[in-house]
Amino acid sequence: METVRQLASEKAAVIFTKSSCCICHSVKTLFYELGASPAIHELDRYANGRDMEWALRNLGCNPALPAVFIGGKYVGSSKDIISYHVDGSLKQMLKDAKAIWF
Repeated sequence: METVRQLASEKAAVIFTKSSCCICHSVKTLFYELGASPAIHELDRYANGRDMEWALRNLGCNPALPAVFIGGKYVGSSKDIISYHVDGSLKQMLKDAKAIWF
């Protein structure tokens, strides 16, 4: 669990994903389109990826992937991120965390 917490706070925006997940790909694309350059951790490419996925679940990430952290705090999965984007608050969260500057 400590590995996940450390990785989640390494950059202003961090996304835990799986490389084969189309929803994860959509969330990553949204962040890039907003001008953010998040740290991406594709758990299927880590030897301890399953353990990391369980650690995310234990932190309250449900579903576990994608799991989005902004400013070191868990903000949600794809459903939450899309909701924040639609109501305009995602961009402000990214600005406040200094993940984007405009």
